[in-house]
Amino acid sequence: MMKALHIVVPDLFLPGELADDVGAGLHLPVLEKIMARGDSRPLALTSLEAWLCSMFGVPEAAIAAVTLRADGVPPEQGYWLRADPVHLRLEREQMILQTNVAPSSAEAAVLCAYLNAHFADSGMRFFAPHPQRWYVRLDEAPDLETYPVSQVEGRNARSYMPQGGQALQWHGILNEIQMALYAHPLSEASAQQGILAVNSVWLWGGGYAAELTRVFDRLYGGCELAQAFARAVQIPCVPDFAASPLAGGRSLYVWDGLNSALRRGDFYAWRESVLALERDCLSPALDALRAGDVGRITLDVLQEEGSRRYELSRAMLWRVWRRAQPLARQRLV
Repeated sequence: MMKALHIVVPDLFLPGELADDVGAGLHLPVLEKIMARGDSRPLALTSLEAWLCSMFGVPEAAIAAVTLRADGVPPEQGYWLRADPVHLRLEREQMILQTNVAPSSAEAAVLCAYLNAHFADSGMRFFAPHPQRWYVRLDEAPDLETYPVSQVEGRNARSYMPQGGQALQWHGILNEIQMALYAHPLSEASAQQGILAVNSVWLWGGGYAAELTRVFDRLYGGCELAQAFARAVQIPCVPDFAASPLAGGRSLYVWDGLNSALRRGDFYAWRESVLALERDCLSPALDALRAGDVGRITLDVLQEEGSRRYELSRAMLWRVWRRAQPLARQRLV
């Protein structure tokens, strides 16, 4: 079987007003060569969450049941939603969502128990198998459309509230959750210590448990979300090529460091992550292609504004007439 490498990079292209300044001086010859000499086409999937669900056969982006299993809790019957702990910061007319809260396991358990007591007669039950990944179980599927927390981080949460036929009902529930968490002694203790309090949860990734499809033989990189999918289909997860060279079959490398840096507005961290992508992922991948150890490299660049897929074979490396362009000039056209 021909070895193939699929690389997924969310938020590689910066908005036009930032690209020239933030991308100035970046030396990325491998990335630029892949984009210039490979075939490219638009890609319908615009987020890592949607991409993983599509590739692994998870219906309706039901991520909660996948990560719950990875967190060591087999999903019971019922509908599951992620209910991640967050901090909402009022900034003028906006409510900025921050995910850099760090409750301990004990604090997460206390807060979920508090919410369970508060909503004892509602049919909801909160769980915290991981201090930063909470869940809520419902008896029936709500009529809701939600946004991944990664898409809302650093933005006005009011613009991404749940939509659908039961949206108003759930807006009320979220407001009640916020008031309950705000009144909890742990919130006051956090404020006194100068740390961000958990003053809300973000609901997303809802659905029922389903069997996943095994489409890759190995996962590279440290993306926790991708690792949850990999563990669900029992494929090995390794940190990088140095730890374990490419094996036979299809390998997946998910590079997710750009997304969180961009949402935080930390453009230095974004630049450093791009340079690390070039050095630690793309350069050894291209070396493997040249040596014939890989038959094809597929690079999926995921963007809210529209994504793009680049495919490069060994023969395509001879397209020397295709001139490479700096990353700052790349556009999703």
